[in-house]
Amino acid sequence: MARKTNVFKRALRWFLWLLVKVLVTVFAITFTSVLLLRWVHPWTSSIMVQRKVEALLASDKDASLHYNWVNFDSISPHMAVAVIAAEDQRFPTHFGFDLHEIGKAIEAHGSGKKLRGASTISQQVAKNLYLWEGGGFLRKGIEVYFTTLIEICWSKERILEVYLNIAEMGEMTFGVGAASEIYYKKEAASLQASQAALLAAILPGPRIYSVKSPSSYTLKRKNWILRQMKNLGGPNYLNNLYSE
Repeated sequence: MARKTNVFKRALRWFLWLLVKVLVTVFAITFTSVLLLRWVHPWTSSIMVQRKVEALLASDKDASLHYNWVNFDSISPHMAVAVIAAEDQRFPTHFGFDLHEIGKAIEAHGSGKKLRGASTISQQVAKNLYLWEGGGFLRKGIEVYFTTLIEICWSKERILEVYLNIAEMGEMTFGVGAASEIYYKKEAASLQASQAALLAAILPGPRIYSVKSPSSYTLKRKNWILRQMKNLGGPNYLNNLYSE
């Protein structure tokens, strides 16, 4: 009996040692990856890879990705304010998670309404870079982990810069650099407030909503974003990023 107990204890110690080793290795790899992306521009993202695979599997779809990186200072400030106004107005002040919006979403769900998303720009960067689409506690848990690493390792300006470059903005179109060229035939630096607001308006469903042929809902949302941009103070609102 004692011998069996000793064998069990050794097996348990080995398992715990292996588990700790795996967790430390995973942390080291993921932390290093996130830290490097503070300075190195991502050449692709998880969502881009997924779209590429989907297109290759569908013989009737063009598998060409439209994506070209644009530095933050070469992006119209209207575009930066537009995505904050549309997606995450507490972006400069929260640490990756908007607890106020999360609370409102939970309260609304408790009253019988459909559970709505409350993802911040930081969370969307984590999902787009590293994860897959869809819900589930596993993906959400990993998203929380990567969001925390991103907030620790990057500045708010860097988070917004990456978001503006990897956000899906149409069929096989990623980032404001490609979107501004495709939709407006101009560089991202030249986007006007109304153009930026329309791009931001399609972000909840970039494969559903269209910039070229916007629906009445998309135009209504664009006008709401324009009002929110004005209420935030326009490009001057970005000063909040630099004070962090």
